[in-house]
Amino acid sequence: MRSSIPSGWIFRTAREPMRGPPGPDPTLPALTKLSVVIPARDEEGCIASTVEHLHLELRLHGVPHEIVVVDDGSTDRTWEILEELRKRIPEVRPFQHQDAHGFGRAIVHGLNEMTGDAVIIMMADESDDCRDALRYWRTLCEGWECVFGSRFVAGGGTSDYPWFKLRLNRIVNLLIRILFRISFNDTSNAFKAYRRTAIEGCRPLIAPHFNLTVEIPLKAIVRGYSWTVIPITWRNRRTGQAKLMLKEMGSRYLFIILYVWLEKYFSRGDYRKQVR
Repeated sequence: MRSSIPSGWIFRTAREPMRGPPGPDPTLPALTKLSVVIPARDEEGCIASTVEHLHLELRLHGVPHEIVVVDDGSTDRTWEILEELRKRIPEVRPFQHQDAHGFGRAIVHGLNEMTGDAVIIMMADESDDCRDALRYWRTLCEGWECVFGSRFVAGGGTSDYPWFKLRLNRIVNLLIRILFRISFNDTSNAFKAYRRTAIEGCRPLIAPHFNLTVEIPLKAIVRGYSWTVIPITWRNRRTGQAKLMLKEMGSRYLFIILYVWLEKYFSRGDYRKQVR
């Protein structure tokens, strides 16, 4: 329980339970190592503090972890800073993404390189709270296969969210809730946690850009992996520039949403998780 809440946060109240069938499975193997995958492009102003704060939080609470940072074609000092961090923090594993660039491609590269049996996808710009990463890990350890964060339930919040992006976000997430008949109201947020088995069950991952943030959770839900929701907090970046270009991403988000929707209603369960 946090002792105080920063001023300027916007809070939302949950109107319905946010949990998808089935429930947690206590018979799942115990998790042994957490991987945190962070895509980064031109984040020299914040990548060091993001990694250092995350590492400190996980180390203080005894979470075995690695931090996989994928430099997605940075033109500033991001890669130099990552190399310096690697020398000081053994848990840091930086990679340069040499192929065609894109937020989704960078995440997939990190997922391919990770060695943990659980993963959190996290932003490089300090918008995500490291304390929430710890709560993700602990919830996964309860027997959930996926843990989704919501900024729009009781206990969650946002700070300095641009007005237009906030309204567009709520419209897109309402559309997703209607199409997929789910209660989860923050599908488009990238900050989520999965067991490795759920990630592998969602492959192939085809979204090359920010639309990967909806492809993975929607596939996990449609394919029958257990999931639950915890409240998380988010703040707008303090340094650098946002990489999400709304004009470029609208049709790409719609394509991925419809792609998974077609799987849900027309694939006859061919891709669902196989239950013994």
